[in-house]
Amino acid sequence: MTRIGIILGSTRPGRNGEAVARWVLDVARQRSDAEFELIDLLDYKLPHLDEAYPPAMGQYTQPHTLRWAETIASFDGFVMVTPEYNHSTSGALKNAIDFLYAEWNNKAVGFVSYGSVGGARAVEHLRLIAGELQMADVRSQVALSLFTDFENFNVFTPNQHQLEALGVTLDQVVAWSSALAPLRQS
Repeated sequence: MTRIGIILGSTRPGRNGEAVARWVLDVARQRSDAEFELIDLLDYKLPHLDEAYPPAMGQYTQPHTLRWAETIASFDGFVMVTPEYNHSTSGALKNAIDFLYAEWNNKAVGFVSYGSVGGARAVEHLRLIAGELQMADVRSQVALSLFTDFENFNVFTPNQHQLEALGVTLDQVVAWSSALAPLRQS
């Protein structure tokens, strides 16, 4: 069965992303077309990129990199939950992505973002990164506003239309992950 990882892309204390990622996971687990699992960057303790060779060479030496590579390699696609910091994604998510290369190739990725303008600029940066990693980014995304989908900017209360957007995003991630399966097997 297709396996989709939901990557929680924030590590800061009091992060809004935890509630968002758990919402994505809860909705996703109601589906029967794929298996979904939460991948919390806090569980991996990745330092600032510390490998001697570029990730495209696949010559990982650090135990944390090997563990991270094994996790990412085990999935067929991803939903990245990202905040928007300074018109981009979080440094923690960018660093985690940069540790690897081949493990991302030929996999689908969708985005659930949050911020003052729904995290749209963070997703635009992530789409560029996904292209370089030979990932297929899906068109649909969920853009959560700190003003309308959170109370007091920190209690997650998504509007109903966000649930519909999440459903479409998950549909596309599962479909593209399945369609790319032959490329991952070669």
